[in-house]
Amino acid sequence: MVLRLILSFVLMMNCCKSSKHLEHDYYTDIITFDLSDERSCKLVSDIYISVDRVKENARAEHVSTASELNRVIFHGLLHLIGYKDKTAGQAKKMRGMEEKWMADFEGFHG
Repeated sequence: MVLRLILSFVLMMNCCKSSKHLEHDYYTDIITFDLSDERSCKLVSDIYISVDRVKENARAEHVSTASELNRVIFHGLLHLIGYKDKTAGQAKKMRGMEEKWMADFEGFHG
């Protein structure tokens, strides 16, 4: 598999508010665009992360900005491998995977 992943860190909060792309009308910390061709073995994605929202979420959750940024990146990657978060059940499952990946990552770097 070939991977092309672009992470863009943006400072403007309103850049990550788009009902056109997200099917909701509120600010988000991340927008993940899967640009892959289904007929190809290439994973192609653009991920936009709102630094402002990550900082706000970190404060609200009483975690470091670095930890919250890792969680958000993992969230985007989970979307790319098929996880959804539109329903409460989907969101719970995704959050569980985020926590698992965070624990694995912290164990690896700990």
